[in-house]
Amino acid sequence: MTIAQDTKRQRILVRSGWQTVNIGDIGHTPGLLRLLEDHVPEADVTLWPRSVDRGVEPMLRRRFPKVGIVKGDIGEENKPTTEELATAFEEADFLLHGSGPGVVCHRDLWVWRRLTGKPYGIYGTTIEHPDDKLRDLLNGAKFVFTRDTKSITAVRAAGASPPVLDFAPDATFAIDLRNDEAALAYMKEHGLAERQFICAIPRLRKTPYYKIHPSAKWTKEKIREVDALNEKHKEADHAKMRDVIIRWVRETGMKVLVCPEMTYQVEIARPLLIDPLPDDVKRNVVHRDSYWLPDEAGSVYRRAHTVVSFECHSPIIAAAHGAPCFYLRQPTDTIKGHMYHDIGLSDWTFEIDEVQGRDIADRLMAVQADYPTALAYLAAAMNTVRRRQTESMAVVRQSVKA
Repeated sequence: MTIAQDTKRQRILVRSGWQTVNIGDIGHTPGLLRLLEDHVPEADVTLWPRSVDRGVEPMLRRRFPKVGIVKGDIGEENKPTTEELATAFEEADFLLHGSGPGVVCHRDLWVWRRLTGKPYGIYGTTIEHPDDKLRDLLNGAKFVFTRDTKSITAVRAAGASPPVLDFAPDATFAIDLRNDEAALAYMKEHGLAERQFICAIPRLRKTPYYKIHPSAKWTKEKIREVDALNEKHKEADHAKMRDVIIRWVRETGMKVLVCPEMTYQVEIARPLLIDPLPDDVKRNVVHRDSYWLPDEAGSVYRRAHTVVSFECHSPIIAAAHGAPCFYLRQPTDTIKGHMYHDIGLSDWTFEIDEVQGRDIADRLMAVQADYPTALAYLAAAMNTVRRRQTESMAVVRQSVKA
């Protein structure tokens, strides 16, 4: 090996950034970029995002000024649609598919393998029902790290056996984005004192993507089915969270911030969580009536007492910033929620159909009664997260160098 070859910096192309209507989907990317920054510092990283609108691109550029961003897709001819993406395919040594609800861009991995013959890996995804094509991609990967251990079982059951198949928590657990200026201004405006309020995040059983993405090709039948399912459960689900809010306000006198993880939740928060509350409680509830990005959300969550969420990723962002977090899992959500059990947060994970509001409120009041113990419980879980991330990124680093 020549000196020039020995000192060559490896180039990683990261496929991530699935959508920007969800701060959780946004959060995958900065989490993974930070892990690469910390654990593979000798590599040059380029991000190939699916979506970085809504102010996400400048937010990422501020935090990761050394990371390049390339735009483009894979066209009908199974080739990059832009010159910059084609160049990235030529120059990159490794393609890394980031965290998500599945192998979101499996076709892109297939094209990468066919066009370049260069290695690829999958990091921190849920894989629930792999088909034959995905099984082939999994087997061809240098590694497959799933964000929950149930996905490992699913991969093995499908007959896939990649060289490395292991658990690595969702990359969002590594997020460190902050916007303290915006967060502190918002908190001051609404009288939210540090550690003296909880955050509550609503969610329908099925995300109504036909309302969010005008290009979504939902049939009328699918729309009727999703709307009917949401209508059936929305009151029962959110009544349980209202029980938590009422108990919190009446027993502590502290405030509640009702805020969104997804854009559509701005509109459902008031009718489902706020309007039905008793007047004495309602006075202590603040409605975040606009969407936000994970940097501002993270800065607010880190100052919250506890984050209570039907969505999966606000608790992750809260945990990353050191705030206790409750995940209220709806049965229509995927197996991704098992990650909370995997890292040791079972006491703060609730199957919403199996508990009553008072059960969740009891647990919250126990956290309030002994906050240092709650923080220690969270710290232990985050130590597990960091250990798993360190071990998995060592595999990423070795695979990139090989």
